[in-house]
Order: sequence, then C-alpha cells, then structure tokens
Amino acid sequence: MQKLFRRLTDTQYLTQAHINGFDNYKYSAIDTSPLSQYVMHPFWNWLVKFFPRWFAPNLMTFLGFLFGAMNLVLLSYYDWNFEASSGEEGSTPIPSWVWLCTAVNIFLAYTLDGIDGKQARRIGLSGPLGELFDHGLDSYTAMLIPTCLYSIFGRSRVYSVRPMRMYYVCLTVYFNFFVSHWEKYNTGILYLPWGYDLSMWGSTAMYLVTWWMGFERWKFELPLGSYGTLPLGNVMEAVLHVSAMANLPLVIINVYNSYAHRTGRMLSFWEAIRPMWPFLTFFVILLVWPYVSPNDIMEKDPRALFMLSGTIFSNVSCRLIVSQMSVTRCEAWHWQTPMFAMSFLVSLWLPLLERPLLYMLLIVTTLSHWQYGASVVNQMCEHFNRVCFTVHKRVPQEEMLSKGKTLLAEEIGQPEKQQHEELLKKKD
Repeated sequence: MQKLFRRLTDTQYLTQAHINGFDNYKYSAIDTSPLSQYVMHPFWNWLVKFFPRWFAPNLMTFLGFLFGAMNLVLLSYYDWNFEASSGEEGSTPIPSWVWLCTAVNIFLAYTLDGIDGKQARRIGLSGPLGELFDHGLDSYTAMLIPTCLYSIFGRSRVYSVRPMRMYYVCLTVYFNFFVSHWEKYNTGILYLPWGYDLSMWGSTAMYLVTWWMGFERWKFELPLGSYGTLPLGNVMEAVLHVSAMANLPLVIINVYNSYAHRTGRMLSFWEAIRPMWPFLTFFVILLVWPYVSPNDIMEKDPRALFMLSGTIFSNVSCRLIVSQMSVTRCEAWHWQTPMFAMSFLVSLWLPLLERPLLYMLLIVTTLSHWQYGASVVNQMCEHFNRVCFTVHKRVPQEEMLSKGKTLLAEEIGQPEKQQHEELLKKKD
C-alpha cells in the first residue's frame, strides 16, 4: 500500500524552471482588511504562542481544511439535495447539533488558516512549500463555504433561491479567488481580499443562529414599502455576490498601476491574460451544461455540480498558483478540457447517460486533483528536504552536508579526470 501511494505521488509535475523559481521565491502580500488587521491578527499572534514548536505549520493548514471539509461531509449526509431546510412537506430537518458542529468547525478552520504562517515564521520554517500548500487548500475551500451555507436556506420556493442561482454564487466566488492570484501573477504582490474574513465571520454567526433558533428563523421577508418584500435568502445571495465581486475593481486598479509604474512583470497583453483561458473554458462548459441539460440536472443533483465545478476550478487555480509563485509561464490549456467537453456533448446526445457522466467526471476530477496536489507537495518536500506534516528534515542536516561535499568534490575532480583520459587516449 505504501509503495502504491509513493508511486501515485511520484509524478513530476514541476519542471526545473518551477523549482528554480521556488528557490528564489519571496513572500509578498498586502492585507488591508480592518477586521483582519485590528481584530484577527492580534488574536492569532496571542494564540499561536500556546502551540508547541514541534507542531508543524502544514499540519495546522491541513487540519483547518479538514474542519471545513467535515462541514461538507455532514451537510451532504443530512441534506444532499438542499431540501432539508426548505420547510416543504416531506423534508427532514437537519439535526440542531450539526449546526453547532459547523459553526465550531468553520471558526477552527479560519483560526488555523490564520496562525499557520505565524507558526512557520515563529519556528523558522516559512517558505514556498507552506504558502503553496496553504493557497492550494484555500482554492478548494472556495467551494465549501457557499455550498455549506446553502443548506441553511435550502431550495425553498418562497424564502430562498433555486439551485441554479446559488450555482452562480459559487462561480462568482471561484472567479474572485482565481482573479486574486491572477493579479499576483502580473503584479508579483498578493492583495488579500476583504471578503474572506467577512465570509468566515458571517458563516460562523449564521450557523450559530441556526443552531440556537432553528432554520425557520431565516424564513421571513424584508418589507420594502411600495416595492414589496425581499426574502432573506435573496439577501444572502446578493451579499455573497457583492462580497465576492467587490475585489474586482481593486484588482483592475492594481494591475494597471503595476504597468503604469513598471513594478510588475510587464507582460504583453496576451501573456498577461494567458492564465484566464483554462478558467474561462471550464466556466463556459459548466455554465452552459445545466442550462441546456435534457434532464434538468441542476434541479435533480445540484450538489454534484457544485462539487465538480469547485474541484476543477481548484485544480486550475493551483496550477496558476504554481506559476505565479515560481514566476513561470502559466498553462493556457488544461488536459481535462476534452473530457469535460465530450461528456457535455454525449449527455445532450444520450440523455440517459447524463447523470452517470456527471458522477464519472466528479470522481475522475477529484482523484486526479488529489493526485496532482499530493505529487506537487511531495516534489517540493523532496527538493527542500522537508517532511510535510512534521518540523523534521527528510535527510539529517549532517548527511546533506556530507552529500554536498561529495558532489562538490566530484564536480571539482571531473575536469582533472577528463584531462587524464584525454592524455591516455593521445598516448594510445
């Protein structure tokens, strides 16, 4: 089993250019969120001191992600089709303890994500491996947050929105995450969006309210005078859209300024937008599919589509993150594009196969994404002589120095050996 795992994670996705870029990488980010600056960072600076120095930062990152993923597992089990909180006849409500669990989990995920970098700097282990691991898992979290929040309101016909409209919210969140890293790809600086802190605090509060008062507490409409009423589910939809897209004007301004002041990479227009092509390709396929679905797949199985879209966009984002951190040219084509396009077209031709094809894509995309992530992290660990979830080196420092001296001696002695061989050849 261990040999199989090693073989699966031994794929060399990173080129030598990537490795060289990571060797020269320096972290550059700007966080202007008042909530983050004046509330969370002081709290995280205080909290991280209670963690022992042997607690690996990457372990914090991974545990934080698992807490968020646990929410998806719980809510998928109790509310696969987003009907449990709809209030409609025949629906079974989600147990109240689940909402308390989700509130605790999302806050723990947020906290661990906030202190992992501080722990790394505290024990002298900060570097490109930790940042790549952190942002890679964050790209997956972009799907977890809106998908889990939808279970609070459900697909109520009166007080919430239909799955297709929540799907738009998910796509908006993916775009916001992707465009933030596209911004760094061009400017060299990661400008952290305000929406993340607000979404984590808002999610925690909403889960706690749902646990304390029940999902029925959200089933009301806001009076708008002569304009009628507005269901609270629609308010949530608008808030998520605005919080996700509010970052876009700043992205445009920051990229423009990097060209105007010549502080960025100064790429040509086509090179600058090169990372957008795989994102836009999947965006179009996954947006058109539910629209023209012969079986109305979005109404029948929305969660599968949410998870599929989140997974493939996470993979596309991870590949962009690798390129922007290593300052290398980003891919303009994703190898799974033909598979998605063919599945979409076959589902139109043979409607009976639409749902099996959807689940086939979900399984293949998920497994290939996990394999990609594990292989990249393994390759990074091997290069930087790290064990991902501990603070130890793969090879002891003394042994590394000994190997380095041996290789250096071999390199120095190589020219002399070649000269000696040439003299022997001349004598012969």
